[in-house]
Amino acid sequence: MNAHQPMPYTALSMYIDGQFIGQDARSGESVLNPADDTILGHLPHATKEDLDHALDAASRAFEQWRWTSPLERSRILRRVADLIRERADEIARDLTRDQGKPFAEARNEVYSAADHAEWHAEEGRRIYGRVVPPRSPSVRQTVIRQPVGVCVAFSPWNFPFNQTLRKISAALASGCTLIIKPAEDAPSAAVTLARLFHEAGLPPGCLNVVWGVPAEISDYLIRSPIVKKISFTGSTPVGKQLAALAGAHMKRVTMELGGHSPVLVFDDADIPLAAALLARLKGLNAGQVCMAPSRFYVHEAVRDEFTDAFTKAFSSQVLGDGLDAATTMGPLAHKRRVGAMEQLVADARNRGASIVTGGKTLSRPGNFFPPTVLLNTPDDARVMQEEPFGPVVPITRFRETDEVLARANALPYGLASFVFTRSLKTSHYVSTRLEAGMVSVNHFGIALPETPLGGVKDSGIGSEGGSETFDAYVTTKFISEETA
Repeated sequence: MNAHQPMPYTALSMYIDGQFIGQDARSGESVLNPADDTILGHLPHATKEDLDHALDAASRAFEQWRWTSPLERSRILRRVADLIRERADEIARDLTRDQGKPFAEARNEVYSAADHAEWHAEEGRRIYGRVVPPRSPSVRQTVIRQPVGVCVAFSPWNFPFNQTLRKISAALASGCTLIIKPAEDAPSAAVTLARLFHEAGLPPGCLNVVWGVPAEISDYLIRSPIVKKISFTGSTPVGKQLAALAGAHMKRVTMELGGHSPVLVFDDADIPLAAALLARLKGLNAGQVCMAPSRFYVHEAVRDEFTDAFTKAFSSQVLGDGLDAATTMGPLAHKRRVGAMEQLVADARNRGASIVTGGKTLSRPGNFFPPTVLLNTPDDARVMQEEPFGPVVPITRFRETDEVLARANALPYGLASFVFTRSLKTSHYVSTRLEAGMVSVNHFGIALPETPLGGVKDSGIGSEGGSETFDAYVTTKFISEETA
């Protein structure tokens, strides 16, 4: 029997005001395993009454939680981090079953999430104000930071445990309460998190988990006068719609949206290192990562060497069920993602690109698409213009530094970017001129708890992680007191 053979899939529910609410007479949807399309469970959808219950619970809880000691908030988050590590294998198995990524990747995601909870537990104790020297000796001037109120968050399906916990941790550590609507495709993560926070002693109403038709849930919650802040991770088109709705009601937003990360490989780069690292990064979660390297610009002097090394490493992936120990790349999350890959490859070929490896849908159950490398991909191909969000890699050549910078910056996206060079001068010049919220040079060094994660241009507003994580969750209040 497989060493990762799972126990029964977690019982799915909502979590409102400290209570777990099953489907009962509510409508809902089936949750499928993307590796074989089997039904894992049934997810209840929130009714209007459920949403009103969650709003009321979060509002009531805020009046207590906002004045709760940062030490007590920290204790609960640290306890959750401990529970996550204790149950990492169990959590990861269900995560693999509904999301698709290999068990080892799911386990890494779970452990990374524990680090985020622990970091927020400590950093939340340091949301400091300041004293401003007055102009009069009889005046005392202080600046304090206070939690903004009830928040609503929408987390994605590609990293359902880590991304959901990021949003929960930031809200709770700052003294806010939260209603979160995670992605219905991979729901076990959020249900498990609700159970962990419940067990850790989080007061009822501080965290609420609801499910339903995304457009309907988001519209109802964002319009509510109870909600003061919105956090969303997902596609740029949806993010723009939610930001517009939030703006119409003067509500704060944090938006971590789509990316199309350029990779710049210069002629002095360590080619074997760059090829091996990029193949591994691109293979993570079958390429379904917003920060994944996705547009490869390789200097013409090393293009062939890089392409050969990268293709060899990337095409060696073993596709299969993520619970199979031999699997190194799991399925795509949806069948529609497979169709999207086919369309991108067909468009690139029609525009003159050649297929080095992959490119054709596999005739097997599940949502699998092979690692695919396209060579001589023109800049006007869709795969160079649209975020692929899958295991398709377009490679094109460049000659001059300013030329490749202009091409890399030409898109409206600006999330992550990657640079490979042995030259400190080139590294500094390029990293400061790339229009991206995050730049990694010669390694992958982003998305850590202590570092800000966010983009520019159409890739988002604000940051998650780092000390910046609390900026949108607190208000700044200036107090001037006459003491004489």
